[in-house]
Order: sequence, then structure tokens, then C-alpha cells
Amino acid sequence: MTDEHQTLALLLFSGFVAVTLAITTWVSRNRRGSAEEFYAGGRLFSPMENGFAIAGDYMSAASFLGVTGLIALFGYDGLLYVVGFLVAWLVVLFLVAELVRNCGRFTLADVVAARMRERPVRIAAGTSSVTVSVLYLVAQMVGAGSLVALLLGGTSEAARAWTVIGVGALMVIYVSLGGMRATTWIQIVKAVLLLGGTIALTVLVLMRFHGDLDRLLLTAAERSGHGQAFLAPGLKYGGDWTARFDFISLGLALVLGTAGLPHILSRFYTVPTARAARRSVVWAVGLIGGFYLMTIVLGFGAAAIVGPDAVRGSNAAGNTAVPLLALDLGGGAGSTGGTVLFAIVAAVAFATILAVVAGITLASSASVAHDLYASLRRRRGKPRSEVAVARVAAVGVGVVAIALGLLARDLNVAFLVGLAFAVAASANLPVLLYSLFWSRFTTRGAVWAVYGGLVPALVLVVLSPVVSGSPESLFPSVDFQYFPLQNPGLVSIPLGFLAGWVGTVTSAEVPDEAKHAETEVRSLTGAGAA
Repeated sequence: MTDEHQTLALLLFSGFVAVTLAITTWVSRNRRGSAEEFYAGGRLFSPMENGFAIAGDYMSAASFLGVTGLIALFGYDGLLYVVGFLVAWLVVLFLVAELVRNCGRFTLADVVAARMRERPVRIAAGTSSVTVSVLYLVAQMVGAGSLVALLLGGTSEAARAWTVIGVGALMVIYVSLGGMRATTWIQIVKAVLLLGGTIALTVLVLMRFHGDLDRLLLTAAERSGHGQAFLAPGLKYGGDWTARFDFISLGLALVLGTAGLPHILSRFYTVPTARAARRSVVWAVGLIGGFYLMTIVLGFGAAAIVGPDAVRGSNAAGNTAVPLLALDLGGGAGSTGGTVLFAIVAAVAFATILAVVAGITLASSASVAHDLYASLRRRRGKPRSEVAVARVAAVGVGVVAIALGLLARDLNVAFLVGLAFAVAASANLPVLLYSLFWSRFTTRGAVWAVYGGLVPALVLVVLSPVVSGSPESLFPSVDFQYFPLQNPGLVSIPLGFLAGWVGTVTSAEVPDEAKHAETEVRSLTGAGAA
């Protein structure tokens, strides 16, 4: 990239970072320092504000960079991510949003612990939440590294590494100083920027083809080298039965995983009532739906205008398809329009990453402090403030995410998020649904549901082609691949539900019918909700 690209993009990066740090500083001076303020922003956000924040939290680097890249490289099969990410919100809207808001205070474990023995349940749910959050963070770190590598010409591994470290440092600052209120406003600003940038690119792509979608698709198919197969199922997931099962596994993970993501569940606690939580989701679905429809146009636009070969040449996983598309739409490399549009899109993508990592880090640090620390240390003298522990936890989570982000830098970010969704659907969703809807559910069932989904999901990922046994894996020089699927959801999600059922029916604990009735009334009416 030219010096103009680098200078302008870095100026825009710096501008966004300066604005977000100003928001964080302002919020840190006006906070009360309570747990409710740090974890939930005082529950003062309106449904519209929270809807934009949810959309900002959800429309991550996986969506803007990874999904568009997969569509550009694999055509129709890349659309699976779009459909899965969007359909997942029906599960959230009808089964989760209001009930979670009424039953909990800050974390997933609050919902489950209302009926069970707190300590084992909080430790299990907290462990699972931190694991999912770290996996999700890794995807954002990889996206940041790919973006800056493109900006600097794709040759500087050191620049990618320092970018990952810089993003990690910024997210720790956002969470430690500003808590949920600063994080929410950062996400709102980012959602507006991302939607604005996506709309502009979509209009430019459609103008290039005079509004003719058929011509756009046919041109994309021609340039792909696959012909009409580019527009039909099977290019990525239809080669054999293993690929087809991988397709089903990924679909299950995407549709069921959203309802178990800790940073999405925590957003329902930032509004004052359950009705406001539902209205937040309605706002979010509208914004997210419009965004994903535009990513389809951008993905096929990148295939038609830039070409899959150029996309692969810049980044093998396709993570840089959108910035390359912006460069071409603006007039090409070296042009003023291309330089400006490329820099704007790169800055928007970077803003996307910063906002999302802040939300995920806050959710994971809340799980460490509110669930793990509170359960393990409460009886050993006077405990430290939960908020103080959460700030320290944010640093620890940041360090782990940075290390894993450096390790996984060559994987597609949408694919990495698919793994996080699989773990969330395997470990968090079963215990959440059983707690809300099964009157006989017991403490053993809750613990077994979490670990019965979490452990198999992680083990299967380690034994899958993602980690070893192929040129694209994390460790291509070794081979301990024994599980053929790249996404473990098809096996681990049923195991999570089965483990919860087996743990419950084999437990000697007598289910507390009164607590279930209380939870049921509270979840449906909001009586006694925080």
C-alpha cells in the first residue's frame, strides 16, 4: 500500500481511538463505582440505544471481514454464515431475551443459580463463559492483524503482532476504566459507522452493475473460476459426506450459539425492564438483518470486481476482501478516491474490532469476578471488591486472547467465530434452557450440562483438522487429527443436552418445586427482577 493509504488510514484509526478513549475517560469520571454500574451501566439505556449496542456487539470482524471473504471465495456456501447468524436471533427473541432479563442480574450463572446450589453452578457457568469469550476474542484479534497487514503491504509479521497487542491493550483500558456504560456507547458509535460504511459500499457495488443483481452474480461466477458451481451449494461443504456433516454442524452452531454467548446475554441487563429487553432485540434484528443482506452484495461484489485470486493473494482466508473492494470501487490503487475509501473502510473495520473486543472482555471479566471469584473466595476473610477483581480479570483475559490471536493469525475470522458459537451452544444453551423450562432440573444436571458440552467441544476441536493434519491448520507439521469435522457442534451440542438430562435423572437431589415455580413466575412476569 502507498504512503497515502497508510497515513490516512492511521489518522482515521487514531481519530476513532481518541474518541473512544474520550468517552471512556468521561464515563470513568461520572460513575458511582457500584457493581451494577460496572456490569450493567446502571440499567439506564433505552431499547433503541441497547438495540444499536447489541447490533454493534454482534456485527463483528467475523461479519464484516470474514463472512464477506467467504462469500467472495466460495459463493453460495459462504451464505450459510449469513443465514445462521440472522436466524439465531429468532431463538434469542422468543426463548431468551425477556426470561434472562427477569431471572438474572449480570451473568448467565445468575439465571441458573436461582434454582440450584450456587457454588458448583457458578464455577461451571463462569468457566464456560470465559472459554467462549476467549475463543470469540481470538477471532477479533486475527481480524485486526489481517487488516493492518494489508494496510502495511502484507509483509510485516511484526506489525501484525504489535497490532494484536495494541488491540488487547485498548480493550483492557476500555473495560477497566469505563465498564459497561463506556463499552455501550463505543458499540453504538461503532454500529452507526459500520452501517454507514456498509451502505455506502453496497450502493457503489450496485452502481457499478447499474442495479442489475443478475449481472453481478454472473460476473462473480465467471471470475471465480468455478462457473455456475459458484452460485450453487457444495463448493465448500458438498465435496463428500464429511463436508456435508460439517455443513450441518456449522449451521447448528450458528443458529443455537447466539443464545449462549455471554456478551450478548449481558446486554439484556443494561435496560430497566424485560419489555425493554425484547424491544432491544427487535431493534437489533432489524439492524443486523439489513447489515447481513448488504454483506451478500459485498461478498459477490468482491468476487466480481476484485476476483477471488486477488483476495487469496492478499489473505489466504479472505479476511481482506472488503478493504480490497473499497480500494477498487474508489478508483484503484494510487487514486485519491481509492485511498480515501480504503482508509475509511479499514478504519471502520478497526473500530468494529475494538468495540466488539471491549464487550466480550467485559462479559468475561464479569464472569471471573461475579461467578468464579465470588464462589471461590467468599469464605476466606474479607473479599476484595468484585469490580476491582473484574478489572484485574480484564488484563488476564486480554493476555490470553493476545497469545491465541498471534497463534491463529492465518485462519478465517468467521470460521473462528463458528467455533466459539459451537462451544456456546454446547455448554451454555443446554443449562440455560433446562433451568428456564424443566422443573426437575437439579444442580448435578446443571454442572453436567455445562461440562458435558464444554469438554467434548474443546477436545473435538483439538482433534480436528483445525489444529493439525492439514496445511491450513494451526500446527501443519504434526498430525493428531482423529475427528474429521472442523466444527464440533453436531456432536457436542447433543452431548451437552444429554449430559444435563443424565445428570438430573441420576441425581439424588430432590428438585425444589417452589424455587422452580418462583423462577417461572419471575421469568414470565418480571416480579422480583433486579
